[in-house]
Amino acid sequence: MAPDTTNLAERAGEDLRFIRDAMARGSAFTCVPGLGGILMGAVGVAAAVLAPRAGTGHAWLAVWVGAAFLAFAVGVVALLRKARREAHRPAGSAARRFTLALLPPLVAGAALTAALASRETYAVLPAIWLMLYGCGVVAAGTMTIRPVGVMGALFVALGVLTLQLPLAFANLALGAGFGALHIVFGIVIGRMKHEH
Repeated sequence: MAPDTTNLAERAGEDLRFIRDAMARGSAFTCVPGLGGILMGAVGVAAAVLAPRAGTGHAWLAVWVGAAFLAFAVGVVALLRKARREAHRPAGSAARRFTLALLPPLVAGAALTAALASRETYAVLPAIWLMLYGCGVVAAGTMTIRPVGVMGALFVALGVLTLQLPLAFANLALGAGFGALHIVFGIVIGRMKHEH
């Protein structure tokens, strides 16, 4: 009798682990912070105002790269604060999948930026940034709430449009994407049930 009971207990434990892992893999990442998106958008608007006044292409790039690092830091801090408030594990599988979906296009964007900047070729960077960020957000959006994926798709569309626009509109397009889209979707996400 004892061996059968032990086998049954082991099987039940394995089944519970399988169910728990399946639920963790299937759960959505709901720690996307509305306020964080708004603050990231404010950084984008500031960069769109400051970058055209930078003077040189190198200085213009420095403004946007600095804004990207600042916005990324703001987003991470806001996400961690929201995760703590909602008692989510930021290192959980949903968060990990969200991050793994977002990072490759961002790394590709950084590599292309470095390569083009070394040749002092800045004209296509706005479109590349918008499209690759949008691709990352669309991919990450499959792990989270619907507005995230919609925002990513709008970034991609704006990037495609930016390829067709004269260079004079590049900062406006970047401000519309990294500024206005983040602010609008930050407000939308902030008003959703899961935002506290």
